[in-house]
Amino acid sequence: MKLYTLLIAFIFLGFISNAQDYKVIVHSSSTVTSISKSQLSKYFLKKDKKWDDGTKVTVIDQSSRSETRKQFSNDVLGKSVGAIKSYWQQYVFAGTGTPPLEKKTDAEVVAFIKSHPGAIGYVASSANTDGTKVITIQ
Repeated sequence: MKLYTLLIAFIFLGFISNAQDYKVIVHSSSTVTSISKSQLSKYFLKKDKKWDDGTKVTVIDQSSRSETRKQFSNDVLGKSVGAIKSYWQQYVFAGTGTPPLEKKTDAEVVAFIKSHPGAIGYVASSANTDGTKVITIQ
């Protein structure tokens, strides 16, 4: 019985550790309320550059040292931060693209998104997002 209880506890802790520790935010004027992981990935890899209404998408990334970025990159982009940096290096070297802007803190991400219609980014789930709109990931 103790082994069974221990096994259930480990499974439960595994689910907790996989919980989403970030939230995706957009400018408060955005009509978007939810987004698929696939579409979110396309925006962050700059494969799509406009919202459905034609507004230019401005993507904001966190610092490559950010734990929030590590989880976001793994969950949404399906790659490590290092793999994403390599992805962008290829585009920069070829002269065909530039990586998203990076901000060092959640507060910097929020401030940028508040002042730029069309902007999208992510912050820690505990971050104050007043003045932006939190959207859900489908």
